[in-house]
Order: sequence, then structure tokens, then C-alpha cells
Amino acid sequence: MTSPSAESPRKRRRGRELEAALLGAAWDELVQVGFGRLTMESVASRAGTGVAVLYRRWANKGDLVLAALKHYRDSHPVDIPDTGSLRGDLLATLTEMGDRRAAFFAVAAAAAFSGLLADTGLTPGQVRDQIFGDDHRTRIHAIYRRAHDRGEINLERIPSDVLALPFDLVRHDLLIDLRAVPATRIGTIVDELFLPLVRAHAAGARPHETA
Repeated sequence: MTSPSAESPRKRRRGRELEAALLGAAWDELVQVGFGRLTMESVASRAGTGVAVLYRRWANKGDLVLAALKHYRDSHPVDIPDTGSLRGDLLATLTEMGDRRAAFFAVAAAAAFSGLLADTGLTPGQVRDQIFGDDHRTRIHAIYRRAHDRGEINLERIPSDVLALPFDLVRHDLLIDLRAVPATRIGTIVDELFLPLVRAHAAGARPHETA
């Protein structure tokens, strides 16, 4: 008969469950103490495991923090609604991005400027590419593919830099201001910067020729 004082053995976490717990602990530690004070030992303690478990997956805290940032991004995706128009899709998606990514950018920027770039040897652009990656570009392209299929735009006529413009500007604002992007700014990006460029390319004119 089991003694009343005997404790049930703690469930062992494995595979993806364990990795998610470790990355969640790293994110929480990053938010609480910042990159400079975060250590592999402090993350292991927060996760309730041994530090060797971390080192089997990540060589150092720079690699761990990059993975934690990507994990947080993936587990808190920005919704990409289908409103029925390119303008509506962009306004809705950029507003959601500007609201939901403010805290994320604040944490990422603080990490970058307090040692992440130096620890990893990466440039800001390389860190950006690692954090956002191909999935981010694929999700953005879905907006433009729908607009193309509706006949609103011709993707073959619009340069990739133009398509990236509204998202790059919102990310810039998030990184500089570290707060939600105002609705008026979103409207300016879409209606006064992006859509005129799209119309210029649709008409076959160079943007400076439409001025």
C-alpha cells in the first residue's frame, strides 16, 4: 500500500514538450531580467531542469535567446484576415502586427543592444532574418497572392521591395518607438505610400513619372 506521504513522481517532459518549456522559460527570463543577466543556469532553474539539458540543444545563451524569440513569434502569430480587398487586408494585418508585436520588438531590441549581437556575431539584418525567417515571408505573400487572384494586382509587375515596403515600415516603427503603431500611421503607409506605388507599376510607369 502506498504511503500517504509519498509524492507522485513528476511527469518527465520530452521532445517538443520539453523544448517548448525550455524556450518559454528563456523568454520569461529574458523579459524579467534582460539578456545581460540571463544565464543558462537561470533559464534551467526557471524551467525546473538541469543546465546540461540546455547545452544539449543550444551551444550558448545567444543561440538559446534567438530560439526563444522565434518560438515566441511562432506561438503568438499575427492574424492575416481575408477582408476581400488588398487595402482591407493590409490595414487589418498591419494594425494587428503593430499592436501584437510591440512587446516582442521591445524585448528583442533590448536583447540586441545589451549583448545578443556581440555574443552571436550577427548583424542586425541577420538577426532579423533569423527571427522572422521564411514563414514570415510566406504569410505576407499570401495577402498579395489573394489580391493577384482577385485581379487587384499583377505580381509580375510589382518589385519585391515594393511588396515588402509596408511591413518593413511597420517593423521600423516598432523598433524605433517600441510601442503600438498608431492607426493614422498605418493608413499613411497603405494609402499614401504603398498603394500609389502599386498603381504606378500597374500602369507601367516608373514611380517618379507619376509625380
